[in-house]
Amino acid sequence: MSHLRDEVEQTLMGLLSSRAAGSSICPSEVARALDGEEGAWRALMPSVRIVAGRLAHQGVIDVTQRGQAVAIGSAIGPVRLRRGPHFVD
Repeated sequence: MSHLRDEVEQTLMGLLSSRAAGSSICPSEVARALDGEEGAWRALMPSVRIVAGRLAHQGVIDVTQRGQAVAIGSAIGPVRLRRGPHFVD
């Protein structure tokens, strides 16, 4: 399982690095980048959310909903991921 989380983290960080500093991404973009098949990328979403939660806790990324910071574990509905204060390109 840690191999998958490492891959999720690398993909997430790569997507954010490739965007403008103020841009955000959808967690599903991370999952789709890992596996574009409909059922496969959806199955990756829990891992993406776990990794995003850990990175947000570390200040590496921010998780937002309607432009406001939220804890991904308590967010209901779609969220966005963006560079946090400890993000290193």
